[in-house]
Amino acid sequence: MHRPDPTPDTRNAPAPTEEQIDAILQRMADRYAQQLRSPILHSPSEQGLSYEDVTFPSLDGVPLEGWFIPAAGSDRLIIANHPLGFNRAGLPTYLEPWRSIWGPSGNTAEVNFVVDYEILHDAGYNVLAYDLRNAGLSGAANGGIASSGIFEARDVLGSLRYVRERKDTRDMAVALFSRCLGCSSTFHAMVQDPRAFEGVRCLLGSQPVTPKTISERMLALAGVPAGRIDDLDTYIVRRTGIGFAAREPRVWAKSVCVPTFLYQVHDDVLTTPSDVQTMFDNIPVADKKLHWIRETTARWDGYLELQRRPKPMLDWFESHMPPRGGR
Repeated sequence: MHRPDPTPDTRNAPAPTEEQIDAILQRMADRYAQQLRSPILHSPSEQGLSYEDVTFPSLDGVPLEGWFIPAAGSDRLIIANHPLGFNRAGLPTYLEPWRSIWGPSGNTAEVNFVVDYEILHDAGYNVLAYDLRNAGLSGAANGGIASSGIFEARDVLGSLRYVRERKDTRDMAVALFSRCLGCSSTFHAMVQDPRAFEGVRCLLGSQPVTPKTISERMLALAGVPAGRIDDLDTYIVRRTGIGFAAREPRVWAKSVCVPTFLYQVHDDVLTTPSDVQTMFDNIPVADKKLHWIRETTARWDGYLELQRRPKPMLDWFESHMPPRGGR
């Protein structure tokens, strides 16, 4: 397992000044107001995969860019999206400015999602991997703001409509692989249009997180007093019109309507176990599973889990959409 850079010990660090605290709050609010796009530095061809560059509209018409990776003879399809700040290919966290943003939490390893797609392809699945709005090569929308899943839910719905209209995928069994923001967006898509998920076999959700929770943890790592979270909320509302109270995947989880497997780094310094546990508890379907990743505090280890120990995830997909000739 990747051992992250040690998380800085801020206990004996000088407390930031009021001016420094305000600058930290403003920078964090700015990242909600204008998402920082990360470059697509990998391609399925690096893993020897044939693929097609595709574009399709979100539910509200935003152009979304992606890869369709076919698996010969398969009638099973997995639709994959990505975390905030990432894209369909992952995130080059070893480069600036991402290293400075995520390094204080011990997350400096590169995340290459193309390896995930190779694993899924080799297990017999077609893959559609796409960039959410304001990320990767997909279109800009809503002024570039990050809505924590509210507007991005339209992209999830657009991906489902696309595979149902595409001639070579419309009769396939479909499952979802939604990561972080992508998972929260999937939850909210089920709030918006639960009928769109009729026939979706299952969801694999990697590390959904409540925006207020991760923001609180990032402020703590920066030495900002806990009470200043309300000031951050105010700044975010002034920039986006959407406060923490409206960004609530724990509530949206109550609308989940497909079998769901969530997994999460238990000791992730950017959240708390109770956050994803509450989401899991709120999911009303009986067929659900929560898997903890231990012996690390790095959130990125959660995103790399499929590459390291794929069996639980592959078993989940297999049990909900067995290959042709199965049950």
